[in-house]
Amino acid sequence: MSGTDGEGWRDYLPRMERLAAGAGLAYNPVDFEAVPDSFMMEISVYGFPVRMPHWSFGVRYISQLIQHRMGHSRLFEVVFPGNPGLAYLASGNSLAENVLVTAHVLGHADFSRNNLLFERSQQQVGSRIVERAAAHAHQIARAIEEHGAERVECVLDAALALEQYVDIGQPVARERYPEYLPARANPLVGEFQRRFAALDAAEGSPAPDRSPRRAPLPPRPERDLLWFIAQYAPDLDGWERDIFLAVREESFYFFPVFATQIMNEGWASYWHARLLREADFLPQDAYVDAIKCHSDVVRPLASDETVALGINPYHVGFSLWEHIIDKGGVDAARGILREDDDFSFIRNHLTPELAEELQLFRYRRDERGSVKVVERDIGALHDAILVPKYNFGAPAVAAMSVKVDGTLELVHDHAVDGRGLDAERGTRVLEYLQRVWRRPVKLHTVDGDGRELELTAVPGGE
Repeated sequence: MSGTDGEGWRDYLPRMERLAAGAGLAYNPVDFEAVPDSFMMEISVYGFPVRMPHWSFGVRYISQLIQHRMGHSRLFEVVFPGNPGLAYLASGNSLAENVLVTAHVLGHADFSRNNLLFERSQQQVGSRIVERAAAHAHQIARAIEEHGAERVECVLDAALALEQYVDIGQPVARERYPEYLPARANPLVGEFQRRFAALDAAEGSPAPDRSPRRAPLPPRPERDLLWFIAQYAPDLDGWERDIFLAVREESFYFFPVFATQIMNEGWASYWHARLLREADFLPQDAYVDAIKCHSDVVRPLASDETVALGINPYHVGFSLWEHIIDKGGVDAARGILREDDDFSFIRNHLTPELAEELQLFRYRRDERGSVKVVERDIGALHDAILVPKYNFGAPAVAAMSVKVDGTLELVHDHAVDGRGLDAERGTRVLEYLQRVWRRPVKLHTVDGDGRELELTAVPGGE
Protein backbone atom coordinates (compact mmCIF):
# COMPACT_ATOMS: atom_id res chain seq x y z
CA MET A 1 0.00 0.00 0.00
CA SER A 2 1.57 3.27 -1.06
CA GLY A 3 1.54 6.54 0.84
CA THR A 4 -0.67 8.08 -1.84
CA ASP A 5 -3.36 5.43 -1.64
CA GLY A 6 -6.02 7.44 0.09
CA GLU A 7 -8.40 4.51 0.54
CA GLY A 8 -5.82 2.50 2.48
CA TRP A 9 -6.65 4.40 5.66
CA ARG A 10 -9.60 2.04 6.28
CA ASP A 11 -7.17 -0.78 7.04
CA TYR A 12 -5.68 1.28 9.86
CA LEU A 13 -8.94 2.59 11.32
CA PRO A 14 -9.61 -0.30 13.80
CA ARG A 15 -6.06 -0.07 15.13
CA MET A 16 -6.30 3.72 15.47
CA GLU A 17 -9.58 3.29 17.39
CA ARG A 18 -7.97 0.76 19.75
CA LEU A 19 -5.04 3.13 20.23
CA ALA A 20 -7.44 5.97 21.07
CA ALA A 21 -9.37 3.84 23.57
CA GLY A 22 -6.11 2.79 25.22
CA ALA A 23 -5.11 6.45 25.56
CA GLY A 24 -8.35 7.16 27.45
CA LEU A 25 -10.48 8.77 24.74
CA ALA A 26 -14.18 8.15 25.38
CA TYR A 27 -16.50 8.82 22.46
CA ASN A 28 -19.65 7.68 20.72
CA PRO A 29 -19.18 5.46 17.67
CA VAL A 30 -18.22 7.32 14.50
CA ASP A 31 -19.26 6.33 10.98
CA PHE A 32 -16.56 7.29 8.46
CA GLU A 33 -17.29 7.91 4.80
CA ALA A 34 -15.01 9.08 1.97
CA VAL A 35 -16.74 11.48 -0.45
CA PRO A 36 -15.66 13.55 -3.50
CA ASP A 37 -14.02 16.91 -2.84
CA SER A 38 -16.95 18.73 -4.46
CA PHE A 39 -19.38 17.10 -2.03
CA MET A 40 -17.11 18.04 0.87
CA MET A 41 -17.30 21.65 -0.20
CA GLU A 42 -21.09 21.48 -0.41
CA ILE A 43 -21.28 20.03 3.11
CA SER A 44 -19.01 22.75 4.51
CA VAL A 45 -21.17 25.46 2.92
CA TYR A 46 -24.63 24.05 3.65
CA GLY A 47 -23.67 22.75 7.09
CA PHE A 48 -25.30 19.35 6.50
CA PRO A 49 -25.22 16.70 3.75
CA VAL A 50 -28.86 17.59 3.00
CA ARG A 51 -30.21 20.98 4.04
CA MET A 52 -33.06 23.33 3.20
CA PRO A 53 -32.43 25.06 -0.17
CA HIS A 54 -31.67 28.78 -0.29
CA TRP A 55 -29.82 31.14 -2.63
CA SER A 56 -27.43 32.29 0.14
CA PHE A 57 -25.83 28.84 0.25
CA GLY A 58 -25.08 29.10 -3.46
CA VAL A 59 -23.31 32.41 -2.87
CA ARG A 60 -21.24 30.86 -0.07
CA TYR A 61 -20.42 27.89 -2.31
CA ILE A 62 -19.06 30.11 -5.07
CA SER A 63 -16.94 32.01 -2.55
CA GLN A 64 -15.59 28.78 -1.07
CA LEU A 65 -14.88 27.38 -4.54
CA ILE A 66 -12.93 30.49 -5.53
CA GLN A 67 -10.87 30.33 -2.34
CA HIS A 68 -10.21 26.64 -2.86
CA ARG A 69 -9.04 27.13 -6.44
CA MET A 70 -6.82 30.00 -5.35
CA GLY A 71 -5.22 27.74 -2.78
CA HIS A 72 -6.60 29.56 0.27
CA SER A 73 -8.53 26.66 1.75
CA ARG A 74 -8.38 22.90 2.01
CA LEU A 75 -11.04 20.62 3.44
CA PHE A 76 -9.76 17.39 4.94
CA GLU A 77 -12.92 16.35 6.86
CA VAL A 78 -16.31 17.44 8.13
CA VAL A 79 -17.59 15.99 11.41
CA PHE A 80 -21.13 15.82 12.79
CA PRO A 81 -21.30 15.00 16.49
CA GLY A 82 -24.01 12.56 17.47
CA ASN A 83 -24.61 8.98 18.47
CA PRO A 84 -23.30 7.70 16.20
CA GLY A 85 -21.16 10.57 14.96
CA LEU A 86 -20.65 11.01 11.24
CA ALA A 87 -17.36 11.96 9.60
CA TYR A 88 -16.85 12.72 5.91
CA LEU A 89 -13.31 12.48 4.56
CA ALA A 90 -12.26 13.92 1.22
CA SER A 91 -11.60 11.10 -1.25
CA GLY A 92 -8.77 13.19 -2.67
CA ASN A 93 -6.82 12.92 0.59
CA SER A 94 -3.64 10.87 0.61
CA LEU A 95 -3.20 7.87 2.89
CA ALA A 96 -1.17 9.96 5.32
CA GLU A 97 -3.76 12.73 5.39
CA ASN A 98 -6.63 10.31 6.04
CA VAL A 99 -4.72 8.50 8.79
CA LEU A 100 -4.19 11.87 10.49
CA VAL A 101 -7.80 12.84 9.87
CA THR A 102 -9.18 9.67 11.46
CA ALA A 103 -7.15 10.35 14.60
CA HIS A 104 -8.28 13.99 14.49
CA VAL A 105 -11.94 12.96 14.20
CA LEU A 106 -11.63 10.65 17.23
CA GLY A 107 -10.34 13.65 19.19
CA HIS A 108 -13.39 15.65 18.08
CA ALA A 109 -15.69 12.78 19.06
CA ASP A 110 -14.15 12.65 22.53
CA PHE A 111 -14.58 16.42 22.91
CA SER A 112 -18.23 16.50 21.81
CA ARG A 113 -19.20 13.62 24.11
CA ASN A 114 -17.59 15.16 27.20
CA ASN A 115 -18.08 18.94 26.84
CA LEU A 116 -21.15 20.36 28.63
CA LEU A 117 -22.21 22.64 25.76
CA PHE A 118 -22.24 19.72 23.34
CA GLU A 119 -23.94 17.50 25.89
CA ARG A 120 -26.75 20.01 26.33
CA SER A 121 -27.06 20.45 22.56
CA GLN A 122 -27.40 16.69 22.09
CA GLN A 123 -30.07 16.55 24.80
CA GLN A 124 -31.95 19.51 23.34
CA VAL A 125 -31.73 18.84 19.61
CA GLY A 126 -31.16 15.12 19.59
CA SER A 127 -28.25 13.03 18.44
CA ARG A 128 -29.53 12.57 14.87
CA ILE A 129 -29.42 16.13 13.64
CA VAL A 130 -28.28 15.07 10.15
CA GLU A 131 -31.54 13.17 9.71
CA ARG A 132 -33.46 16.12 11.22
CA ALA A 133 -31.84 18.53 8.75
CA ALA A 134 -32.83 16.24 5.88
CA ALA A 135 -36.39 16.19 7.23
CA HIS A 136 -36.36 20.00 7.32
CA ALA A 137 -35.24 20.03 3.67
CA HIS A 138 -38.14 17.75 2.71
CA GLN A 139 -40.48 20.00 4.70
CA ILE A 140 -39.28 23.00 2.65
CA ALA A 141 -39.68 21.06 -0.59
CA ARG A 142 -43.33 20.27 0.29
CA ALA A 143 -43.93 23.92 1.17
CA ILE A 144 -42.57 24.99 -2.22
CA GLU A 145 -44.94 22.56 -3.97
CA GLU A 146 -47.94 23.81 -1.98
CA HIS A 147 -47.24 27.55 -1.67
CA GLY A 148 -44.76 28.39 -4.42
CA ALA A 149 -41.03 29.07 -4.42
CA GLU A 150 -41.42 32.84 -4.04
CA ARG A 151 -43.43 32.67 -0.79
CA VAL A 152 -41.14 30.06 0.71
CA GLU A 153 -38.00 31.98 -0.24
CA CYS A 154 -39.42 35.10 1.42
CA VAL A 155 -39.76 33.20 4.71
CA LEU A 156 -36.34 31.59 4.37
CA ASP A 157 -34.76 34.98 3.63
CA ALA A 158 -35.97 36.24 7.01
CA ALA A 159 -35.28 33.07 9.00
CA LEU A 160 -31.72 32.59 7.71
CA ALA A 161 -30.98 36.32 8.13
CA LEU A 162 -31.78 35.76 11.82
CA GLU A 163 -30.19 32.30 12.22
CA GLN A 164 -27.70 33.54 14.83
CA TYR A 165 -30.43 35.12 16.96
CA VAL A 166 -31.20 32.32 19.38
CA ASP A 167 -30.98 32.17 23.16
CA ILE A 168 -29.21 28.96 24.02
CA GLY A 169 -30.08 29.53 27.68
CA GLN A 170 -33.65 28.65 26.75
CA PRO A 171 -34.88 25.14 25.86
CA VAL A 172 -35.53 24.22 22.24
CA ALA A 173 -39.07 23.18 23.15
CA ARG A 174 -39.88 26.55 24.71
CA GLU A 175 -43.29 27.58 26.03
CA ARG A 176 -45.03 30.81 25.02
CA TYR A 177 -45.15 33.72 27.45
CA PRO A 178 -48.00 33.81 29.98
CA GLU A 179 -50.81 35.85 28.44
CA TYR A 180 -51.60 37.68 31.69
CA LEU A 181 -49.54 39.14 34.50
CA PRO A 182 -49.65 37.34 37.87
CA ALA A 183 -52.51 38.46 40.10
CA ARG A 184 -51.55 41.35 42.35
CA ALA A 185 -51.30 40.46 45.99
CA ASN A 186 -53.85 42.13 48.31
CA PRO A 187 -51.92 44.70 50.34
CA LEU A 188 -54.67 44.80 53.02
CA VAL A 189 -53.13 42.31 55.37
CA GLY A 190 -53.26 44.02 58.76
CA GLU A 191 -56.24 44.29 61.15
CA PHE A 192 -56.53 48.03 60.63
CA GLN A 193 -56.45 47.66 56.85
CA ARG A 194 -59.16 45.01 56.99
CA ARG A 195 -61.44 47.23 59.09
CA PHE A 196 -60.77 50.19 56.81
CA ALA A 197 -61.66 48.14 53.76
CA ALA A 198 -64.89 47.00 55.42
CA LEU A 199 -65.75 50.63 56.22
CA ASP A 200 -65.16 51.66 52.59
CA ALA A 201 -67.39 48.84 51.40
CA ALA A 202 -70.16 49.91 53.79
CA GLU A 203 -70.05 53.46 52.41
CA GLY A 204 -70.44 52.21 48.85
CA SER A 205 -66.84 52.63 47.66
CA PRO A 206 -66.09 50.74 44.47
CA ALA A 207 -64.28 47.45 44.92
CA PRO A 208 -60.69 47.39 43.71
CA ASP A 209 -60.16 46.07 40.18
CA ARG A 210 -58.92 42.49 40.48
CA SER A 211 -59.29 41.59 36.78
CA PRO A 212 -56.25 40.05 35.16
CA ARG A 213 -53.96 42.37 33.24
CA ARG A 214 -52.47 41.41 29.88
CA ALA A 215 -48.72 40.98 29.95
CA PRO A 216 -46.67 43.29 27.71
CA LEU A 217 -45.25 41.70 24.55
CA PRO A 218 -42.53 40.74 25.09
CA PRO A 219 -42.54 40.85 28.92
CA ARG A 220 -38.78 41.41 28.86
CA PRO A 221 -36.14 42.01 26.14
CA GLU A 222 -36.17 38.93 23.93
CA ARG A 223 -32.93 37.87 22.21
CA ASP A 224 -34.34 34.66 20.72
CA LEU A 225 -35.72 36.39 17.64
CA LEU A 226 -36.32 33.19 15.65
CA TRP A 227 -38.56 31.87 18.42
CA PHE A 228 -40.27 35.22 18.96
CA ILE A 229 -41.16 35.67 15.28
CA ALA A 230 -42.36 32.06 15.02
CA GLN A 231 -44.63 32.49 18.03
CA TYR A 232 -45.86 36.08 17.74
CA ALA A 233 -45.72 37.30 14.12
CA PRO A 234 -49.36 38.32 13.65
CA ASP A 235 -50.18 36.75 10.29
CA LEU A 236 -47.81 33.82 9.78
CA ASP A 237 -49.28 30.55 8.62
CA GLY A 238 -48.36 27.36 10.43
CA TRP A 239 -45.95 26.21 7.72
CA GLU A 240 -44.16 29.57 7.89
CA ARG A 241 -43.75 29.28 11.66
CA ASP A 242 -42.41 25.75 11.20
CA ILE A 243 -39.63 27.07 8.93
CA PHE A 244 -38.50 29.54 11.59
CA LEU A 245 -38.48 26.80 14.22
CA ALA A 246 -36.54 24.46 11.91
CA VAL A 247 -33.83 27.10 11.37
CA ARG A 248 -33.77 27.71 15.12
CA GLU A 249 -33.31 24.01 15.88
CA GLU A 250 -30.33 23.84 13.51
CA SER A 251 -28.84 26.99 15.07
CA PHE A 252 -28.98 25.33 18.50
CA TYR A 253 -26.96 22.47 17.04
CA PHE A 254 -24.32 24.74 15.52
CA PHE A 255 -23.84 26.93 18.61
CA PRO A 256 -21.42 24.67 20.55
CA VAL A 257 -19.38 24.14 17.38
CA PHE A 258 -18.98 27.92 17.10
CA ALA A 259 -18.50 28.57 20.82
CA THR A 260 -15.75 25.97 21.30
CA GLN A 261 -13.94 26.11 17.96
CA ILE A 262 -10.51 26.90 19.38
CA MET A 263 -10.82 24.36 22.19
CA ASN A 264 -12.28 21.65 19.95
CA GLU A 265 -9.83 21.96 17.07
CA GLY A 266 -6.94 22.23 19.50
CA TRP A 267 -8.03 19.12 21.40
CA ALA A 268 -8.44 17.11 18.19
CA SER A 269 -5.02 18.33 17.00
CA TYR A 270 -3.35 17.39 20.29
CA TRP A 271 -4.75 13.88 20.11
CA HIS A 272 -4.02 13.28 16.44
CA ALA A 273 -0.40 14.27 17.11
CA ARG A 274 -0.19 12.02 20.18
CA LEU A 275 -1.84 9.05 18.50
CA LEU A 276 0.40 9.40 15.45
CA ARG A 277 3.49 9.26 17.69
CA GLU A 278 2.21 6.00 19.16
CA ALA A 279 1.01 4.45 15.87
CA ASP A 280 3.97 2.14 15.31
CA PHE A 281 1.91 0.11 12.83
CA LEU A 282 2.12 2.84 10.16
CA PRO A 283 4.57 2.53 7.25
CA GLN A 284 7.50 4.92 7.64
CA ASP A 285 6.63 7.03 4.60
CA ALA A 286 2.98 7.40 5.70
CA TYR A 287 4.10 8.39 9.21
CA VAL A 288 6.51 11.05 7.91
CA ASP A 289 3.89 12.46 5.54
CA ALA A 290 1.30 12.55 8.35
CA ILE A 291 3.70 14.48 10.60
CA LYS A 292 4.29 16.98 7.79
CA CYS A 293 0.52 17.33 7.43
CA HIS A 294 0.23 17.95 11.18
CA SER A 295 2.82 20.74 10.94
CA ASP A 296 0.80 22.40 8.17
CA VAL A 297 -2.42 22.12 10.15
CA VAL A 298 -1.14 23.70 13.39
CA ARG A 299 1.12 26.40 11.94
CA PRO A 300 0.27 30.10 12.43
CA LEU A 301 -1.75 31.54 9.58
CA ALA A 302 0.76 34.22 8.70
CA SER A 303 3.71 35.52 10.61
CA ASP A 304 7.18 36.95 10.42
CA GLU A 305 9.60 37.72 13.21
CA THR A 306 7.41 40.28 14.91
CA VAL A 307 3.81 40.17 13.71
CA ALA A 308 1.13 37.51 13.48
CA LEU A 309 -1.52 38.60 11.00
CA GLY A 310 -4.23 36.31 12.24
CA ILE A 311 -4.90 33.30 14.41
CA ASN A 312 -5.25 29.71 13.40
CA PRO A 313 -7.63 28.01 15.89
CA TYR A 314 -5.74 24.74 15.38
CA HIS A 315 -2.45 26.43 16.24
CA VAL A 316 -3.70 28.36 19.29
CA GLY A 317 -5.83 25.52 20.63
CA PHE A 318 -3.13 22.88 20.15
CA SER A 319 -0.51 25.06 21.87
CA LEU A 320 -2.79 25.80 24.83
CA TRP A 321 -3.76 22.16 25.36
CA GLU A 322 -0.16 21.04 25.06
CA HIS A 323 0.83 23.61 27.69
CA ILE A 324 -2.07 22.64 30.00
CA ILE A 325 -1.36 18.90 29.77
CA ASP A 326 2.40 19.34 30.22
CA LYS A 327 1.71 21.35 33.35
CA GLY A 328 -1.25 19.55 34.95
CA GLY A 329 -1.80 16.30 33.09
CA VAL A 330 -4.69 14.92 31.06
CA ASP A 331 -7.08 14.75 34.04
CA ALA A 332 -6.72 18.50 34.65
CA ALA A 333 -7.24 19.13 30.95
CA ARG A 334 -10.42 17.05 30.99
CA GLY A 335 -11.84 19.19 33.78
CA ILE A 336 -11.28 22.26 31.61
CA LEU A 337 -12.74 20.50 28.55
CA ARG A 338 -15.85 19.63 30.54
CA GLU A 339 -16.68 23.10 31.81
CA ASP A 340 -15.18 25.69 29.45
CA ASP A 341 -16.01 27.35 26.17
CA ASP A 342 -13.61 29.47 24.11
CA PHE A 343 -14.27 32.55 26.26
CA SER A 344 -13.16 31.01 29.53
CA PHE A 345 -10.52 28.89 27.81
CA ILE A 346 -8.74 31.86 26.25
CA ARG A 347 -9.11 34.23 29.21
CA ASN A 348 -7.94 31.65 31.75
CA HIS A 349 -5.15 29.93 29.84
CA LEU A 350 -3.73 32.25 27.19
CA THR A 351 -1.12 33.88 29.44
CA PRO A 352 1.18 36.78 28.49
CA GLU A 353 4.11 34.35 28.40
CA LEU A 354 2.36 31.94 26.06
CA ALA A 355 1.05 34.77 23.88
CA GLU A 356 4.60 36.06 23.55
CA GLU A 357 5.84 32.60 22.63
CA LEU A 358 3.11 32.25 19.96
CA GLN A 359 3.63 35.82 18.69
CA LEU A 360 -0.02 36.70 19.05
CA PHE A 361 -0.04 40.48 18.92
CA ARG A 362 -2.76 43.03 18.34
CA TYR A 363 -2.18 44.97 15.13
CA ARG A 364 -3.60 47.73 12.96
CA ARG A 365 -3.43 48.32 9.22
CA ASP A 366 -2.76 51.93 8.12
CA GLU A 367 -3.99 53.70 4.97
CA ARG A 368 -1.06 52.38 2.96
CA GLY A 369 -1.73 48.78 3.97
CA SER A 370 1.18 48.46 6.37
CA VAL A 371 0.60 46.37 9.48
CA LYS A 372 1.95 47.60 12.79
CA VAL A 373 1.83 46.18 16.29
CA VAL A 374 -0.44 48.33 18.44
CA GLU A 375 0.01 46.75 21.86
CA ARG A 376 0.90 43.54 23.60
CA ASP A 377 -1.63 43.91 26.41
CA ILE A 378 -3.04 40.46 27.17
CA GLY A 379 -6.55 41.78 27.84
CA ALA A 380 -6.60 43.52 24.47
CA LEU A 381 -5.38 40.32 22.83
CA HIS A 382 -8.14 38.30 24.49
CA ASP A 383 -10.72 40.80 23.25
CA ALA A 384 -9.33 40.74 19.72
CA ILE A 385 -9.75 36.94 19.63
CA LEU A 386 -13.09 36.73 21.43
CA VAL A 387 -15.13 39.78 20.41
CA PRO A 388 -16.01 38.27 16.99
CA LYS A 389 -17.37 35.22 18.84
CA TYR A 390 -19.64 37.16 21.21
CA ASN A 391 -23.38 36.49 20.86
CA PHE A 392 -22.87 33.79 18.21
CA GLY A 393 -20.97 36.33 16.09
CA ALA A 394 -24.03 38.61 15.70
CA PRO A 395 -24.86 42.10 17.07
CA ALA A 396 -26.76 41.97 20.38
CA VAL A 397 -30.28 42.77 19.15
CA ALA A 398 -33.44 42.09 21.16
CA ALA A 399 -37.17 42.54 20.61
CA MET A 400 -38.29 45.22 23.07
CA SER A 401 -41.97 45.87 22.37
CA VAL A 402 -44.92 45.41 20.04
CA LYS A 403 -46.93 48.62 19.72
CA VAL A 404 -50.71 48.90 19.50
CA ASP A 405 -50.49 49.17 15.69
CA GLY A 406 -48.34 46.01 15.55
CA THR A 407 -45.00 47.81 15.05
CA LEU A 408 -42.12 45.64 16.26
CA GLU A 409 -39.37 47.60 18.02
CA LEU A 410 -35.88 46.14 18.21
CA VAL A 411 -32.93 47.56 20.15
CA HIS A 412 -29.26 46.90 19.49
CA ASP A 413 -27.28 46.83 22.74
CA HIS A 414 -24.14 48.28 21.18
CA ALA A 415 -22.65 49.12 24.58
CA VAL A 416 -22.54 45.42 25.42
CA ASP A 417 -21.16 44.03 22.17
CA GLY A 418 -19.03 47.06 21.25
CA ARG A 419 -20.19 47.07 17.64
CA GLY A 420 -21.71 49.63 15.40
CA LEU A 421 -24.12 48.39 12.76
CA ASP A 422 -23.68 48.58 9.02
CA ALA A 423 -26.78 50.57 8.02
CA GLU A 424 -27.12 49.04 4.55
CA ARG A 425 -26.88 45.47 5.79
CA GLY A 426 -29.11 46.21 8.78
CA THR A 427 -31.79 47.72 6.54
CA ARG A 428 -31.71 44.66 4.27
CA VAL A 429 -32.25 42.33 7.24
CA LEU A 430 -35.12 44.52 8.51
CA GLU A 431 -36.77 44.33 5.09
CA TYR A 432 -36.57 40.53 5.17
CA LEU A 433 -38.03 40.55 8.68
CA GLN A 434 -40.83 42.99 7.82
CA ARG A 435 -42.07 40.77 5.00
CA VAL A 436 -42.91 38.06 7.53
CA TRP A 437 -43.91 40.33 10.45
CA ARG A 438 -46.16 42.22 7.98
CA ARG A 439 -46.22 45.31 10.15
CA PRO A 440 -43.59 48.08 10.50
CA VAL A 441 -40.29 47.05 12.08
CA LYS A 442 -37.91 49.52 13.76
CA LEU A 443 -34.35 49.04 15.00
CA HIS A 444 -32.60 51.47 17.37
CA THR A 445 -28.82 51.21 16.99
CA VAL A 446 -25.63 53.16 16.28
CA ASP A 447 -23.51 53.32 13.17
CA GLY A 448 -19.83 52.44 12.88
CA ASP A 449 -18.90 55.85 14.31
CA GLY A 450 -21.15 55.49 17.35
CA ARG A 451 -23.88 57.86 16.11
CA GLU A 452 -27.46 56.98 17.06
CA LEU A 453 -29.41 55.47 14.20
CA GLU A 454 -33.02 54.34 13.70
CA LEU A 455 -33.68 51.94 10.85
CA THR A 456 -37.24 51.30 9.70
CA ALA A 457 -38.89 48.87 7.31
CA VAL A 458 -42.59 49.28 6.47
CA PRO A 459 -45.05 47.30 4.34
CA GLY A 460 -44.63 48.15 0.69
CA GLY A 461 -41.28 49.84 1.29
CA GLU A 462 -42.85 53.24 1.82
